[in-house]
Amino acid sequence: MVKTRFAPSPTGNLHIGGARTALFNYLFAKHNNGIFVLRIEDTDIERSKDEYTKDILDGLKWLGILWDEGPFFQRERMDLYREHAYRLLNQGLAYRCYCTPEVLEEKRKNALKEGRKPNYDRTCRDLNLKDPDRPYVIRFKTPLDGQVSFNDIVRGKITFNCEELDDLVILRSDNTPTYNFTVVVDDALMDITHIIRGDDHINNTPRQILIYNALGYKLPEFAHVPLIHGKDRTRLSKRHGATSLLEYKNEGFLPEALMNYLARLGWAYGDQEVFSKEELIEKFDLKHVGKSPAIFDMDKLSWLNSHYIKTSEENRIAGMLEGFLVKSGIEIDNREKLVPIVRNLKDRAKTLKEMAQMAEFFFSDEIIYDEKAKEKYLTHETKKILEGFLEGFVSLKENDEAGQKLLIENIVKETGKKTVDVVQPIRVALSGRTASPGIFDVINILGKKSVEKRIKRAIASIG
Repeated sequence: MVKTRFAPSPTGNLHIGGARTALFNYLFAKHNNGIFVLRIEDTDIERSKDEYTKDILDGLKWLGILWDEGPFFQRERMDLYREHAYRLLNQGLAYRCYCTPEVLEEKRKNALKEGRKPNYDRTCRDLNLKDPDRPYVIRFKTPLDGQVSFNDIVRGKITFNCEELDDLVILRSDNTPTYNFTVVVDDALMDITHIIRGDDHINNTPRQILIYNALGYKLPEFAHVPLIHGKDRTRLSKRHGATSLLEYKNEGFLPEALMNYLARLGWAYGDQEVFSKEELIEKFDLKHVGKSPAIFDMDKLSWLNSHYIKTSEENRIAGMLEGFLVKSGIEIDNREKLVPIVRNLKDRAKTLKEMAQMAEFFFSDEIIYDEKAKEKYLTHETKKILEGFLEGFVSLKENDEAGQKLLIENIVKETGKKTVDVVQPIRVALSGRTASPGIFDVINILGKKSVEKRIKRAIASIG
């Protein structure tokens, strides 16, 4: 059975790159009717924080990446790693190294001066030292010659010479294990069949393969996917956009839009751009993952998000919009307004946050006029238009669109103005801005009392 895993370290928030890695592992497992495992690699006790673990779990749940097993925590598995390290030591496949940090630093400096790689020079490798009174690390005995090769699903055959690899530390002097060792033990014991991760891990792979072989565990298959870059072709960082996945939630992106976009970062299925979660599971494979870095494009993500806002069920969007309005300090006086507001704004807004900003004026009659809009459209010349509209509006027997249209047509005839020159002062009086949904939609969403109150306020503001 196919079994994949996502194994983040809780030393920071879940970012776009990590979320894409998690998604690829999830989709591959589900496509093959397999199992997706979540493992939290929290052996770095000083930098690992519960708040980051929560951010990772909440981010994955929000995005819709649900794990079948876990979350497992490496901190709870320390005895397993120590047991495996001492197994290698007892079998002569690892050794105690007593070189102090000061000695190691001196060796590193000398190697650099002499133009050599600053690898450990294996001083303790064949000494078979055992001194109970001195601290030591356990190092893995890397073969001194030969090659390590593996067939990467994305990149093809990759080969490393053993002489390029050093004797890495697998257990530190404080009895804590190192990354390259713990991942092998965990992936082997958890029966992980496919390791899908960023290509920045390629150099770790030969070391891990040697440890698999030394421990006698079956090798998984490896797939190293290209990293994500910004438009400037440099590795994705904070300057290219939000770094935490949940920042996109807070900015008003829909989880299905972000999942769709992340799946397309480095993977393609013909010319298709829009995929539901079910379609992604059905179509995803590793054969169509490219070798070149994927380019993160906020404009494209925004376009995709706007598509999902337009096509999503209006009641759902209304419920989500309410949260953004409340967060902005807006009191929802009438929830029945929300669906009509969504209906009128869904073709305009790229995010829910933007939609909330567009919708704010619907919820308070004490609107703040845009200065330029007020200066241009709330003038002594337009005062007569507003007074005429108010008089006719109050006397409408039926507050329907037909009656509202007839009222505006009559004002156009009486004043000799263009329709737009009549509508814009009314729009600014009702919304405080020059752009809004259609004027009749605004009137009907606000309701008769609110319209009358706002027109009177606008007239009073002219003086």
